[in-house]
Amino acid sequence: MLKKSSANSWPFLKKFIRFDQRFGGWARSNGSWALFGYEFLRFGIKQAWACLYGALLLFFLLGSHFFYPRDFVLPRYDFLVIVAVLVQFAMVFFGLESRREARIIFLFHFVGTVMEIFKTNMGSWRYPELSYLKIGGVPLFTGFMYASVGSYLARVWKLFDFRFNIHPTRISLVVLSILIYGNFFSHHYIFDVRYLLFAVSAYLFYGSWVHFKVAQTHRKMPMLLGLLLVTLFIWFAENIGTFASAWVYPDQEKSWKIVSFAKFGSWYLLMLISYSMVYVTNFSSEKLKTSF
Repeated sequence: MLKKSSANSWPFLKKFIRFDQRFGGWARSNGSWALFGYEFLRFGIKQAWACLYGALLLFFLLGSHFFYPRDFVLPRYDFLVIVAVLVQFAMVFFGLESRREARIIFLFHFVGTVMEIFKTNMGSWRYPELSYLKIGGVPLFTGFMYASVGSYLARVWKLFDFRFNIHPTRISLVVLSILIYGNFFSHHYIFDVRYLLFAVSAYLFYGSWVHFKVAQTHRKMPMLLGLLLVTLFIWFAENIGTFASAWVYPDQEKSWKIVSFAKFGSWYLLMLISYSMVYVTNFSSEKLKTSF
């Protein structure tokens, strides 16, 4: 029999647990291929559920790009701000996200917005449409895009019941995150040390394995591989965002093109900051230690 599902912490999902238990029982009694198919499907559903906040924002980005009236009194960017706030409120109200997780996400919003103000003033990218709800020329909905990364990390940690055999210390992650964040600003004035930061992150996470539970059994994956896969999907999401004209890079001014894969490295570093914030805010080193 399946152990109590982590979905019990979200009331909205409780009615699906019984069906999942029956399906899982059927898969385990019908051989390894049936079990593989069940866990593969369950893995995909859990990942989709963890991405809910970011997926909803992308949905409204694309929908507003194609269907939002450009001459409407409320600019599209401001409409996206209102939608992002309402989605965040609804997730907390319906128990899909805890208030503590919402506070963490607000912190991501702040960190992302500060960097956005600097980067847009340096010409790294720009927001081509009108907006009234903005700070320093940056529409406020952009902070929610950064927050969606934090939302995903906090939710996926809970959904998959993460355990680790080796994990970097809190102080090492804090120091690395400060250096990464500082480099996003300083490389405009002095040399870029991102390759050194890549090397440091590889050293810190070398030999670290994350154990994640899809159903009953914990599977494992190298931490670095998991972090790179998350970064890859963020890069995919960024391509959707630029296609929807949420923001544009200098080489996209005349026509849309795929975001340079060089941005993958930037998102990897930014994702490390997000991961570190989730870890430091929610989990102690003692809780991460396991018998794996």
